Amino acid sequence: MSLRARLTLLYSTLLGGILLFFGMLVYLSVSAVLFEQVDKTLEIYAQETAILLGGETPGSTNALSMPALQLSTNVMMQVWLRDGRYHGGNQDVAFPPPPLDPPGLSTNTPIFRNLTDTEGNHLRVLSVPYRLGARPQGVIQVGVNLELVDTIRNSLLYALLILALVAMPLAALASWLSLGQALKPLRTATEIAEQITRADDLSRRIPYDGPPDDEIGTLTGAFNHSLEQLETLFTSQQRFLADVSHELRTPLTVIKGNADLIRKLGPDDESIDSIKDEADRLTRMVGDLLLLAQAESGKLSLSLAPVELDALVLEVFQEMHVLAGDKVRLKLTDIDQALVNGDRDRLKQVFLNLMSNAIQYTPQDGQVVVGMEKARGKVMVMVSDSGPGIPAEDLPHIFERFYRAEKSRTRSKVSGFGLGLSIAYWIVENHGGKIRVDSEQERGTTFFVELPLSG
Repeated sequence: MSLRARLTLLYSTLLGGILLFFGMLVYLSVSAVLFEQVDKTLEIYAQETAILLGGETPGSTNALSMPALQLSTNVMMQVWLRDGRYHGGNQDVAFPPPPLDPPGLSTNTPIFRNLTDTEGNHLRVLSVPYRLGARPQGVIQVGVNLELVDTIRNSLLYALLILALVAMPLAALASWLSLGQALKPLRTATEIAEQITRADDLSRRIPYDGPPDDEIGTLTGAFNHSLEQLETLFTSQQRFLADVSHELRTPLTVIKGNADLIRKLGPDDESIDSIKDEADRLTRMVGDLLLLAQAESGKLSLSLAPVELDALVLEVFQEMHVLAGDKVRLKLTDIDQALVNGDRDRLKQVFLNLMSNAIQYTPQDGQVVVGMEKARGKVMVMVSDSGPGIPAEDLPHIFERFYRAEKSRTRSKVSGFGLGLSIAYWIVENHGGKIRVDSEQERGTTFFVELPLSG
């Protein structure tokens, strides 16, 4: 059964239950009011009869404010003495009639009963003792035919049943039509999702003209956002596969060529060194891919402990002198002592990546500047280079997985695979910090790593 049919059935059933509940409430309320009016009428007749006999009945009558039922023509009255003899009444008969309520002749208190007489009439009978002074005299029985009351109750019951029988189909039809209109965006979303699946077109989006903050608008927005992320991820993976294919092809071609050369001419140091270099490149690529996969799956844990960040930065700075050689000048500005809570090896990986990138993309006789400062409970590490910079259109994507701004940075034999900055971003974020970049073409690039101070 479809959602539309289930909701229509639910709404119709709820309406039927509500109509049944309120119908019963109305029916019982009207019945109670009718019987109260009948009882008041019988009490009045009984009291008037007792007064005519010179006596009185127990209890008192509090008349209702609403008009009394016109039952006077249907009221039957009988007076019975204590010895069971018929004393009189308003029934025109030549012989004593049977008591309206035989068991009621022995009552000592007023009592109401619903009876059916020998002719099949539905009666309401009040039996009430009367007395003269303190002496009991007999019982007054006053009865009324409930035909009018039964007619009113039955008419009301039929009206309520007809109302329910008419209202439920109308409610079901109205629910079906309104739900069809309300669920139309969901059908549209389903059709477009199926089209996207068949056509592999992640660029399509689900249109929605309704309020964006209602349930369907929120669902549509979330679905479109998911499509956007899937499209971005799919595009990134396509670009990554193209880059990896190229990166694998180059070292494998070199290794294969050198292996063929060794087979023909015998081993030599140059061929073996070339094979080793290319194998190292492949090892680095596989290592970066495995590290990023572990980070994304949550299997890469951090061993957090107090780390002297100033000592760590100095250590990385000294190691980078070997990579810089005579090509690039390394400069260290003021460094403040700073203690952070983190994984020393992973933080070192971040700074090694940033400084090695800065050296790699800085031209001959260029300069790389490293600095660190504290402010407002945080420590900021800056790594600046005087390289060609990063184009403005590439800056928003610089930390995305598999992304490389190849248009601005010349690829070399030791260039990376577009994974280092993604790994660095993950490490810094999971230390509660932030990493960002400022760059202008032909004026260099600066990376900022902000971490919270320990304690």
